[in-house]
Amino acid sequence: MRAVHASNLTFGYPGGTPVLDGVTVGLDPGERVGIIGPNGAGKTTLFMLVCGVAEPMSGGLEVFGQRVETGAFRPEIGMVFHHTNDQLICPTVREDIAFGPQNIALSRQEVEERVDATVSATGIVHLLDRAPHELSSGEQRLVALTGVLAMMPRLLILDEPTSDLDLRYRRRLIQMLAEMKEHTLMIASHDLEFVLETCDRVLLLDRGRVQADGVPADVMSDSGLMEAHGLEVPHSLMAQWHRHSAPAHADSDG
Repeated sequence: MRAVHASNLTFGYPGGTPVLDGVTVGLDPGERVGIIGPNGAGKTTLFMLVCGVAEPMSGGLEVFGQRVETGAFRPEIGMVFHHTNDQLICPTVREDIAFGPQNIALSRQEVEERVDATVSATGIVHLLDRAPHELSSGEQRLVALTGVLAMMPRLLILDEPTSDLDLRYRRRLIQMLAEMKEHTLMIASHDLEFVLETCDRVLLLDRGRVQADGVPADVMSDSGLMEAHGLEVPHSLMAQWHRHSAPAHADSDG
């Protein structure tokens, strides 16, 4: 059983060209897949379809063997939106993180245990009694992520997760994702170095279609491919290429 199976998935808005045009892709449980591409490539749209927020025009879509139904509650799917302040709805951070677990009929003790475990993992214990609207955008992103993790989803979808994060929290997020061995991850990001560090597979999405699918370092080191789709080769891969291609200098006796 695949974690995600999309078959000939098509979505568009009235009067416009399709945002997704016959996308077929599958993810196995435990895979960590980065979705890269220029603005408007359909990355967020793909996520909205997987979550059941939007309905495809045509094609099939299953998550863990069950057809995705628009508007259905699927607690095994968790998504952190790019604009995370849209996800924060409660007066305090503590209440916001507890909101999801409370709505899947957990006991008060179980809810408290989940809140404690997730805030410790993301390092935001000091924010628990703060109001979400008082936080920085980076802090809000961490709170939204913590609230999703408290639901213990099997599929975790992150849309531009490092946006607004400082280097300390970015590194913490990378370490935390590395420890999440059982989760299937879908990550859309313009932070290509982050994708290299966290994903074992990458899809390049553009013009409504999957343009490349493979090992992140292989796909993202192809300068012609990246340039053709409005992207740049990550600096770390460029540095590796220069090191490997530099001519060896033989020692001279004089």
